[in-house]
Amino acid sequence: MTELKPGLTGTAATIVRETNTAIAMGSGDLQVFATPCMVALMEQAACNAVADCFDDATSSVGTLINVTHDAATALGKNVTATATLVEVAGRKLVFEVTATDEDKQIGKGSHERFIINKEKFMAKLG
Repeated sequence: MTELKPGLTGTAATIVRETNTAIAMGSGDLQVFATPCMVALMEQAACNAVADCFDDATSSVGTLINVTHDAATALGKNVTATATLVEVAGRKLVFEVTATDEDKQIGKGSHERFIINKEKFMAKLG
């Protein structure tokens, strides 16, 4: 397993398709990459950054995201999110996140996750 420490990075990528546009997600009425999909891609990048740090019983859950979506991305364009772990405070993990398309940065911000025991976490949902 990889040591959980600041500096770990992860990425996640997608292509803008009709299924992840603002109109399809109900977050707008244009055929551009949807903000909820950008946020999900940033969370996926954060998960990927720390995936090798956990055993089978451990995971992390997202608890806070504060991002801006600064530029639109058209159908057919590639989008990549990058997350960098900047702080480990007990079970809290803090990431800087960005998203870019083929031409520019389209979003940025911060994201927090908490380390959990999967079984205990799911048992609370009861």
